[in-house]
Amino acid sequence: MNLSERKKEVLQLVISEYIKSAEPVGSRTIARRYDLGLSSATIRNEMADLEDLGYLEQPYTSSGRIPSQKGYRFYVDSLMQIRDLSAKEVAWIQKIFNFKLKEIDQVIQHAAKVLSTLTHYTSLVMGPQIEKSCFEKLQIYPLDHEKALVVMVTDTGFVENKIIELPHMLTTDELFRIVDYMNKKLSGLSIDKITGSLVKEMKMELIHKMDFIEQTINLLEQSSLFHRDSRIYLGGTANILNQPEFKDINKIKKIFNVLEEETMLSRLLEGASTESLKVTIGEEIEIEEIQECSLITATYSIGDKTIGTIGVIGPTRMDYSKVITIVGHITHKLTQTLSEVYKKD
Repeated sequence: MNLSERKKEVLQLVISEYIKSAEPVGSRTIARRYDLGLSSATIRNEMADLEDLGYLEQPYTSSGRIPSQKGYRFYVDSLMQIRDLSAKEVAWIQKIFNFKLKEIDQVIQHAAKVLSTLTHYTSLVMGPQIEKSCFEKLQIYPLDHEKALVVMVTDTGFVENKIIELPHMLTTDELFRIVDYMNKKLSGLSIDKITGSLVKEMKMELIHKMDFIEQTINLLEQSSLFHRDSRIYLGGTANILNQPEFKDINKIKKIFNVLEEETMLSRLLEGASTESLKVTIGEEIEIEEIQECSLITATYSIGDKTIGTIGVIGPTRMDYSKVITIVGHITHKLTQTLSEVYKKD
């Protein structure tokens, strides 16, 4: 059933009021605060219809109504108006990102802090997923007859280096030919495509230089760069405690158990990594312990390559319009800042 314009308007106002007050909304409240040209009785009938259709719920302790998860989904998809950031908020975000941030960890931590401070919810930022990067080039710098510095670079600016021992029989020309071979073989491959079978294939093709290839490939296999965990940075974890929905200690325990488990947080953010911005509401979240929450996520990039995800988690009663705007703005700033960081490297 398609909702009439009147029902849409009543639903939007009930949700707006509930987001602000966290208290069930009655028909008298809507009639008193908004000039709809409708009586309280008419508004009450519309709210009863919306309840029958599953968009509103009526807590047994109150005559007022609250949005259901279905109601929030319809609101986000069809009714919500995206708000603009205030000049003060924009200036504050700009000031934070104007710091001289040289390390990716610093940038990510700042993003998490800004997100939680502006939204008053809990922020989650997944550090760059290296498997989304592509191998760009391998460089080698002989140090003497026995050792060389091997440097690997990805297309997103990650750099890893290692000093390795060289086989005594290897000439400088042979060394550079092998590096050229490896660059041609690996260039453009995403990191997760550099598999054991590919490594084995390369070894077989260069079997007579096995020692060198073995050590160089070890740089790929053992490097902290290619085995970096998808670290999650949290901000404003305690903000959950300020939400009236979560005064129940058992609810809090369940939510904090999830926030303390990085594997679960990775699942949350990786599920959103294919979309530029995603709103996941209540039971749409696959982790049961936090299905009374909503999650807003967006991806950030270096250049034109998506490498990580940021998110905000809060009650289903969260201020979706405000959070979506802030997440979008900070995603843009994070992308811009990281791209500048790697241009300098």
